[in-house]
Amino acid sequence: MRAETKNILSRTMIKITFPDGSVREYADGITALQIAESISPRLAQDVLAAKVDDETWDLTRPIDHDATIRLFKWDDDEGKHAFWHSSAHLMAEALQALYPDVKFGIGPAVENGFYYDVDLGETTLTDADFPAIEAKMNELSAKKEEIKRTDIAKNDALKMFGDRGEVYKTELIGELEDGHITIYTQGSFTDLCRGPHLPDTSYIKAIKITSLAGAYWRGDEKRKQLTRIYGITFPKKKQLDEYLVFLEEAKKRDHRKIGKELELFTFSQSVGAGLPLWLPRGTQLRLKLEDFLKRIQKRYGYKQVMTPHIGGKQLYVTSGHYEKYGKDSFQPIHTPQEGEEFLLKPMNCPHHCEIYKTFPRSYKDLPLRIAEFGTVYRYEQSGELHGLTRVRGFTQDDAHIFCRPDQLKGEFLKVMDIIFIIFKALDFDKFEAQISLRDPKDKSKYIGSDENWEKAERAIIEACEEKGLPAKIELGEAAFYGPKLDFMIKDAIGRRWQLGTIQVDYNLPDRFELEYTGEDNQKHRPVMIHRAPFGSMERFVAVLIEHTAGKFPLWLAPDQVAVLPIGERFNDYAYKVAGILEEKDINVTVDDRNEKIGRKIRDNELKRIPYMLIVGEKEQENDEVSVRKQGEGDKGSKKITTFAAQIQDEINDAINRWDKESN
Repeated sequence: MRAETKNILSRTMIKITFPDGSVREYADGITALQIAESISPRLAQDVLAAKVDDETWDLTRPIDHDATIRLFKWDDDEGKHAFWHSSAHLMAEALQALYPDVKFGIGPAVENGFYYDVDLGETTLTDADFPAIEAKMNELSAKKEEIKRTDIAKNDALKMFGDRGEVYKTELIGELEDGHITIYTQGSFTDLCRGPHLPDTSYIKAIKITSLAGAYWRGDEKRKQLTRIYGITFPKKKQLDEYLVFLEEAKKRDHRKIGKELELFTFSQSVGAGLPLWLPRGTQLRLKLEDFLKRIQKRYGYKQVMTPHIGGKQLYVTSGHYEKYGKDSFQPIHTPQEGEEFLLKPMNCPHHCEIYKTFPRSYKDLPLRIAEFGTVYRYEQSGELHGLTRVRGFTQDDAHIFCRPDQLKGEFLKVMDIIFIIFKALDFDKFEAQISLRDPKDKSKYIGSDENWEKAERAIIEACEEKGLPAKIELGEAAFYGPKLDFMIKDAIGRRWQLGTIQVDYNLPDRFELEYTGEDNQKHRPVMIHRAPFGSMERFVAVLIEHTAGKFPLWLAPDQVAVLPIGERFNDYAYKVAGILEEKDINVTVDDRNEKIGRKIRDNELKRIPYMLIVGEKEQENDEVSVRKQGEGDKGSKKITTFAAQIQDEINDAINRWDKESN
């Protein structure tokens, strides 16, 4: 130990800068784990990965230069990522032990856990195989196998994986640049990987294989379908136990299950996968959301427009969307006229640019705010479709603001206000913001000048600062035409969903040659803001269902009141009550089935209808209803007119709150 210490002291000293700006000196070759140990033994136990300068590293990777450092623990996304990435390798090592002929595709960390795509040949996995995989993973974890990173030459990597028959790995290696290839080894398992990883396998204490799926290699339906194995792990068993309870709650809230129970939407193979059909109740829900946003938008000066479901291919070539997303679009529609091609509309913004060009614009005409609930179509692979959250046809609550550069920040702030009103009205009180900027190291993915990008990025950052909105900055996550501000909400059980986006765009106005006449009587380019507070109606409804578990607020519920006659002879009175309420624009359903009242109450509770009105002889004689509120039970008897006024007041109070906040 003393000789080792002497050797460290003889090395060059480097400066390590911490997030608080403090600086410490260490001998070069120090690792992030050793730095953590120098601060606190407890910190060294908790830390999982480190950011060295702008890159996340293994804790055991030597640092040989002056650097900034940030240490990540379990509560950090980067810490979870390293933990789950290492867990994917642990699962692969277990699979290799159990199924020696297995061939490996890719195995990344995902938002909740990890997966590995594997080719098991003739072997078919089922849920019954999960316990054996988990047992082998626990066995390997207990061995405390060191996870070692090694740089390797491209030819050596090709030989290593080629000799093992790893056709998927050798394909990936063939696309990599020599001098930038690394492998990771633990026990008898070696994988092609960039990392980062945990120091050893013993960190992984609680293991659960969660599900299986099919996945085409490289996402190409023409290539072999691999088996995708999902899992999740934790540092402590208690965390896994809590997660399993969370999973059960998530199953209860699954929007596909609730959507079927509440008769909101359906799918038909005859219509096509990923193309939802909205049923009457679901349509009511969706229209109420649209009316809600239209009401807010009107107060903010938006004009509604409508555009076709198709557009000429050249429109999307001009916008740049075809070059970037052509492969994700449906095939062009050819007409009898030679050379004439159309696309199903993959986005609304090019159409809105053409609306802007309809008339000459003056600086006095700006800002021009145009909005549309526009349906767009994008080809998603069948294996990636999921309920309403991943579909092939969806409606965006799209709007585009064309403004002068001096109006940009003010308009951006107003859009932020609209998003905050929506979140508050729908009880999304926990959310995070992310500023997505261009990748400064690879500008080839983007269109437009450096000057315009810098102006756009600065406007978003300044708007967030002015609102006092903390926002995480992510490089490389911008849209190809401009930076954006994304909002991630947390639902009632803590899941994160990306909802709402605002994008600043100097580039489409250039590509479409949009102009306005300035005060100086010269032609100028407007700036364009893209915004969609809901994102898409389909995804938003799915998130709302899972957030509320289908118990929508009164103003939004498709059926606000259910009238339940206690016997057939009171059906006429039940319909009289329904008629009075419908005259007040209250959505009512009558349950006139020949069932006992207890059964009717139970069934309508399951439909999450906010109010049930029980009517029988006493109620009929007194023009009353016996009121039950969802989740609260009996609320006593009331005159029909009194109850109708109460419901109207409850709905109007919600609407008046939006109006107040919109002013």
